[in-house]
Amino acid sequence: MPPSIRAILQNPAFNVRVVNVRDGAPAGAPDGALDEPLSWVHSSDLADPTEFLEPGQLLLTDGAQFPQRARAQEYYDAYVERLAALGIRGLGFATAVIHPQIPPRLISACERAGMPLLEVSNRTPFIAIIRFISAELSREQLARVEWSLNAQRAISRAALRPDGLRSILAELEKQLGCWVLLFDAAGNRVPFPTRHPIPGDLVDSVADAATQALKKGTRSASRQSGPQEFTLQTLGGGKRLRGALALGTSEAMDPAGADLLGSVIGLASLALEQNRALDNARRHLRAGLLEQLLAGDRTVADRTAEKVWGRLPEEPITVSVVRDAQHGDHLLEALELESDEHRGGVFYAQRNDHIVAIAGEKHGGDLRELFAAHRATVGSSTPMRYAELGRGVTEAERALARAVETGADDVGFTELLGDGMLGLLSTDRAAAVARGVLLPVAGHDAREGTALVPTLRAWIANNCAWEPTAQRLGIHRHTLRNRIDLAGTLLGLDLDLLQDRLELWAAVQFTE
Repeated sequence: MPPSIRAILQNPAFNVRVVNVRDGAPAGAPDGALDEPLSWVHSSDLADPTEFLEPGQLLLTDGAQFPQRARAQEYYDAYVERLAALGIRGLGFATAVIHPQIPPRLISACERAGMPLLEVSNRTPFIAIIRFISAELSREQLARVEWSLNAQRAISRAALRPDGLRSILAELEKQLGCWVLLFDAAGNRVPFPTRHPIPGDLVDSVADAATQALKKGTRSASRQSGPQEFTLQTLGGGKRLRGALALGTSEAMDPAGADLLGSVIGLASLALEQNRALDNARRHLRAGLLEQLLAGDRTVADRTAEKVWGRLPEEPITVSVVRDAQHGDHLLEALELESDEHRGGVFYAQRNDHIVAIAGEKHGGDLRELFAAHRATVGSSTPMRYAELGRGVTEAERALARAVETGADDVGFTELLGDGMLGLLSTDRAAAVARGVLLPVAGHDAREGTALVPTLRAWIANNCAWEPTAQRLGIHRHTLRNRIDLAGTLLGLDLDLLQDRLELWAAVQFTE
């Protein structure tokens, strides 16, 4: 334990007592003021010694700055307030040297400021108190060095265990007496056995802080304040973070604790880097298995998947396709965790610039929730068997294309089927082509003041029937025929032929 004022009071070699005590504590001082750690003991008789002091020290004085004749209370108040503002732990006053007793106004000033005031009597040498605190500080420093060495050895032994990363974090909890949380690069909490559970009302704020730190993409360390303070440190280096580590300590760590944390961060980053390399190998294996499935070689794919991931999802399956480049490693890591959690329920692989995910009937909803959480734009196929996997990928890609065009988050191929063949053909490019097809008649209307485009739309809407269209437009049937012939000439189409009528029909549909 670091030395404190109480250690001085309890030393029988010193004749020291607290003068301003009420109910067992210095009057006006917070609880535990006598147990606050001392960084040093300094002696001075200056009227303002703060220039030579530092926070956390105990000041000793024989009162030469306080003349025998009475001074105003404000003089003593200002003196003590300067010490308190600097963070001095207490004031020791030597009696029977210059003053037979402590000036009452100094006692009053210390009570108002909550400053512990000690009487050092019987000419106790200040140097004895200073040496005592110096020895205690040296003993504390040596103890921390020994603790640091033992803790570093314990962390190193933990790193050699089969579950090295989890053992390292468990040992860190033990050594620092704090709770520890680990997050992967996607901001997901990595579970491992803990000695000190995190307070339930703090979980969300820690997770949010970790997610925000990871989104910045740069190494960072911070002390977060809130209901309870905690330390947050990102893991990894270069341009890619591997995760984040959060520690719940009641106060900031001393250099020994910070050194231990630094060692753990280095080991944890290395472990996560190794996991990353293993993940990359697994992803290449996944991509190879997907190609085997697409080629119809399910036997080898089943056997390989069963050894590594348990099994492939059971039929019927649904295929989902996401653009890989828009989400990167965060989505891949989330899919890896989802695959581990639902072994045999979800399979994914990278293919070209897409991520292809296959889910069984029970886990399709879980996959959609994951995509929604990562704000991924996704297209999904209809349910099918593995023999139809190639068709499933094509359906999902078409659904993804429609999602991108319309700005939707999730489009299923069944939605395209509901729109029929036009649903499959409808794209921004198709609309542009359709406008180009009708441009000659639209230009004629603009130049000559005719109404060929509305006439064509009405004719198509009435299934190219002459009489109903003429009645709807309020013109003679021969007039309608003349307009349609002129439009056909301008378009370069023979509208008596079915093929050319379908061309016109498609152009009208896509421009509506």
